[in-house]
Amino acid sequence: MRSAPQHAPVLEVVEYTDPFCPWSWGAEPVLRLLRTTLDGRVRWRRVFCVLFDEDNDPAPDPAAETAWYARYVADISAHTRAPRAPRLSRVAASSWPSSLVAAAAELQGGTVADRVLRRLRETVFVRGVPADTPELALTAARGVPGLDEERLAADAASEAVRERVRSDRAEARRPVPEVRSAAGGSPHPGAAKETPDGGYRYALPTLLLRTPGTYRAVPGWRPYQAYAEAVGLLRPGLPTDPTTLSADRALEHYRSLTGPERELLTHGPWPPAGVVRVETGNAPLWLHPEEAETGPGGAPGSSMAR
Repeated sequence: MRSAPQHAPVLEVVEYTDPFCPWSWGAEPVLRLLRTTLDGRVRWRRVFCVLFDEDNDPAPDPAAETAWYARYVADISAHTRAPRAPRLSRVAASSWPSSLVAAAAELQGGTVADRVLRRLRETVFVRGVPADTPELALTAARGVPGLDEERLAADAASEAVRERVRSDRAEARRPVPEVRSAAGGSPHPGAAKETPDGGYRYALPTLLLRTPGTYRAVPGWRPYQAYAEAVGLLRPGLPTDPTTLSADRALEHYRSLTGPERELLTHGPWPPAGVVRVETGNAPLWLHPEEAETGPGGAPGSSMAR
């Protein structure tokens, strides 16, 4: 792990997200690249917004809502090129179970947490069955390398982790004034969303970069350069040239790669030996062979590259 010089102010990167947010799923290539490039140089903290809340009124026509939401996700994936499920079984009933499991995974280290959150995203955007119950969320995490599954279940059910997510939800509903409006130039510029109680919450994803005394918000779906510029303003001299990995190393590190991630995060010949290609509703997903066996992204019709 690289560490920042002792004399430099610590840069905190706060990522407002939700396991079931389609724009956050589409932003994974750029945000993964930023996390890899800044690894060990910043403090990265995720805040789970709880996009689908427990007290939301049920849809009067679940089938119609699912059909509408599937079209909404398809429209977003047309911009982001992120995979989408061939068929969406339902709209998520709640973000709470997956948010609790994702938060609990953070207690086992950043690499485990990244992989668990990725698995939770894939339940809805690859498999089409959102992990919106405790059982489904825990099942999605099974087989993640280095994960203590018994500890994950206990932590996800604990009051401490529920309080953490409750605090995240509240924080996401206190956006900085600058995101009440957002500049155009993106299909999702990221202006804060109004909430039913007359307040606002961050649009997802939003990154808030801050050092003691100052901050910069980068809302919505943005190119890598937008984040690099914000980093440069707050911490001049901090390296932001993208760090890519060879195909073999990227597959071992990330375990699961979309087409845009393959292009943005890797260099050199593709595909790596043994990678498993999974067909989705619009684009392939590339999986480490172990991930294809245990993760929700693995699906019938997958094939191993030779």
